[in-house]
Amino acid sequence: MKDADSIISGIEAKLHKLIQLHQQTELEKSELAVRNIESQKTIELQEATIKQLEEDQKKLKISKTIETSKGSLDARLKINELVREIDKCIGLLNK
Repeated sequence: MKDADSIISGIEAKLHKLIQLHQQTELEKSELAVRNIESQKTIELQEATIKQLEEDQKKLKISKTIETSKGSLDARLKINELVREIDKCIGLLNK
């Protein structure tokens, strides 16, 4: 009988340990999920910042092209390119 009691006690101890490990794992999982969400938000903000900086860079290039005296041809080409891009956007909005 003592063997059966010691085996049951051992099983109970191992079961309690498994339950505790499971609870710790679930806690870690929820913490990682929160960190993942925060990381995704950070990535989205950084992508938006990159996009805005790229647009600012395009505008700066355009303004510098227009400022140069020999850049009138370049400015016209750039303006034509922008008009075509705007026309494409309008076309997509009308669909």
